[in-house]
Parts: sequence; structure tokens; C-alpha cells
Amino acid sequence: MRLGVTCFLTDRDLAPAELATAAEERGFTSLYLPEHTHLPVRADTPPALVEGVRADDYKRSLDPFVALATAVPLTMQLQLGTGVVLAAQHDPIVLAKQVATLDHLSGGRAVLGIGFGWNREEAADHGVDFAARRRVAREHVLCMRALWRDEQAEYHGEFVDLDPCYSWPKPVHGRVPVLLGGAATPANFAAIAEYGDGWMPIGGSGLGEAIPELRRAFEDAGRDPADARVVPFGTIPGDAKLEHFAGLGVDEVVLRVPGGSRSEVLAVLDAHAGFVERLGGTHG
Repeated sequence: MRLGVTCFLTDRDLAPAELATAAEERGFTSLYLPEHTHLPVRADTPPALVEGVRADDYKRSLDPFVALATAVPLTMQLQLGTGVVLAAQHDPIVLAKQVATLDHLSGGRAVLGIGFGWNREEAADHGVDFAARRRVAREHVLCMRALWRDEQAEYHGEFVDLDPCYSWPKPVHGRVPVLLGGAATPANFAAIAEYGDGWMPIGGSGLGEAIPELRRAFEDAGRDPADARVVPFGTIPGDAKLEHFAGLGVDEVVLRVPGGSRSEVLAVLDAHAGFVERLGGTHG
């Protein structure tokens, strides 16, 4: 089972390129960075903080694509992912170009983790109707898939109306994996089965019951249930927990690393690297 890391990096923390280099040196297979374009002052609902995430992270987070791009020339195998991008809040033509460019420059190492978002005011500032954000995100992903796939790409939906156009680069392996974050709900599983490649559950509790449900959703959508990837995300590691995930057939777990100074981040990374050694996994 492969292990990756995610970290809520800000302008005050260890540089993303240094984190990426350190992660690859220690045998981690992936680095995922989150996204919040801004934190509205008027927000009625404060950020949902979990262990290892600070209030300032939402105010000062780096752009994930620029941050990940700095790691491209310094790493060889590390997968470079987002965890998560709020797909409804992006122009899909621009987002498709950003993701495909990162994939091209990294030799096919990009992974697009997306979410639907929880902050109404943040969505509103992007002109997104919060009630429609799931439908908007769906069309944005479907439009991006067309741009990545077709020589003359087009997409026509409720929120996106794109006439035939040319857009390069294309993903190195033909497509970029799209993983959806969110709870174990029928709506989320139906979305993953329709236009995603896998699920990124926060932490990973309850997977024994949820994974069969996700596989049934894939089967109902006419897809091979064996193709349903499950990537527990932001996990606080423990030997028993990781062994449980491995027993469920999970092939990648993304461990949470709190942001901070170089010494603070590397100390946690070193501790997490012990699990890499015990699992016997490196890249692959």
C-alpha cells in the first residue's frame, strides 16, 4: 500500500518544493495540496478545523497548481495532486489547461482531487449559486474531460456551453485521474461513478461499509467496480488503521502533515516515514 502526504501550506511555511523533495526522499508516493482562493470576512460559518489544520490556513493558503509546479523539476516519481480543488469555482477551460500543463510538465504525474465546497460566501464571490454547486462541478469536470480527450473539443450543458475548440497539452496518459472528496452518501457515490475515478474520504472511518456501496454505484453505472479507487485522505496514521485499510484493498492512503516551519514539518514527515518502512512501500 502506497502512502502520500497532504499539507495545508501557507506563505509562512516550508516551501512546497522542499516538502515535495523531502517526501519523495522518504519514500512517499504523492503530495496533495488544498485550495481556498480566499476566506470571506463576512462568512457566517467559520472554517471546520480538524487536527493539524489552523485557522490561518484558510486565509493564507497557496495556489495549489503554482505550488505543485515548483516541485516538478525537483522530483521524479512523486504524484502531484490537489486535495481538494473547488471545481465549481473555476472556469473549466482554464482549469483544464492548468491541470493538463502540470501533467505534461511532470511527465504524467498530476491527480485532480475535487470537492464541492462548504463556504457559501466563498462560492458567491465566484458567482456560483451554492445550491447548484454540485451540478456546476459536474459540468466543469465533463467539459475538462472533453478538452483533455478530443482534438476538437466541445461541451454543451446547463452551465457550460463550449463550441468546438482546440486545447493542448493533452494529459500524458490520456486522462488525469479525478478523485472526489466528500462523505459516504448515495449522491457522492453516484457522482464518482458517473464522472470520477475514485473517492477521497476524509480520515477513512467506516470504509468497511462504504466501499461496497461505492462499488455498487460503479456497477449500477455500467462500470467495473474494481476500478473504484478509494484514497483515505488527511489520515492520522496508526499501524492498526493502515493494516485495516490494506485489508480492505486500499492501495493509497494520504497522511496529514500540519503546516509549519521546516523543522516542524520535517519532524512529522520523519515520523510518518516509519509507516512507509513498515509497509515496505515506495513508489509504484
